[in-house]
Amino acid sequence: MVKTYVFGHKNPDSDSITSSLVMANLERELGNADAKAYRLGSLNKETEFILSYLDMEAPVLLESVEDGANVILVDHNSPAESVDNLENAKILKVVDHHKLALETSYPLYLRFEPVGCTETILCKLYEENGVEITKEIATLMLSAIISDTLLLKSPTTTEDDKIAVEKLAKIAEIDYEEYGLEMLKAGTDLSDFSIDEILSLDAKQIDFKDVKSIVNQVNTADIDEVMEMKEDLEAGMEAIIDDEDLDLFMLLITDIVNSNSQVIVLGKESSLVEKAYDVELEDNTVLLVGVVSRKKQVVPIMTKHA
Repeated sequence: MVKTYVFGHKNPDSDSITSSLVMANLERELGNADAKAYRLGSLNKETEFILSYLDMEAPVLLESVEDGANVILVDHNSPAESVDNLENAKILKVVDHHKLALETSYPLYLRFEPVGCTETILCKLYEENGVEITKEIATLMLSAIISDTLLLKSPTTTEDDKIAVEKLAKIAEIDYEEYGLEMLKAGTDLSDFSIDEILSLDAKQIDFKDVKSIVNQVNTADIDEVMEMKEDLEAGMEAIIDDEDLDLFMLLITDIVNSNSQVIVLGKESSLVEKAYDVELEDNTVLLVGVVSRKKQVVPIMTKHA
C-alpha cells in the first residue's frame, strides 16, 4: 500500500500530537497498514510529559510531503497551519473540531464536531468502528481532552468531552483530576525556552476581518512569573510585528489554576482589545477575568468589534 501521512498542525499542541498517533492507529486497525503519525514541529513540555508517562516515542518530524502523497489531517484543516506542499497532496480524511477552512476539487471524508478536543471525536470513531480503545490509546485521548479543555473548565468544554473523559479515565485507570493537574503544570514550565520560542509555542495567525493578527497563548500556574519577562516578550513581539507586517499581536498568559488571562497587546490596532473587552490597557497589558479560550472567548468577540 501507499504510505499515508497522518499529522496535526504546525506548532503542535498535545491534541495535535496525540490525535496523530491515535488516528494512525485507527487507520491501521481498519486495514491501512501504512498509516503513520508525524509531527509538524517541536513538542511542548506538556506533550513531552504525556509521552514520557507512556514511555512512547514522539512522531517523526515532517517538513513537507511529496506530490500526490496520501495525507490525513487531524486537529486542523487550514492549509496555512499545515504541511508544506499540501496543495499537491491527496487529502484522504480530516478529523477536526475547528471551523472549516479547507477547499478541495475532490470529495473526501470529513468529520467535524463542535467539541472541545479532536480526541473526543476520535473516541467516537473507535467505538463506531468497533475498535478497542487500549489503556495506552485511552491515556493519549484523555490527556489531550484535559489539555484542550483545561481540565473541563474551559468554555469550549461540551457534554461529549465530559462523557469521554469519564469513560477514558476508567480504561486508562487514571485519576484524571490528579493526573491532569500534574500534566498541565508540566506544560507551564518555560524555563528552558527562549523568548522567540515562547512567542511561537502556540501562535496562530487569526485575522479579525481586515486586522492582520497573531494570537499566542501560553499556560502558567503563576502569571507574575511570566510577566517578569514582559520587557523581553514585548521586544520579541515588536520584531514579529515588523517582520510579518502585523496590525496586532496578542499574547495570552493563561492562569490554569484561577482561569484568567493576562494579555500583552502590541500593534497599531491595540485599541481593538480595549473596545472588545471594555477594558483599558496599562503599559500594553490588562487582566481578562475568566478568559481562557482563544477559540470561544477571543476570536468571536475580537472579530465582532473589528
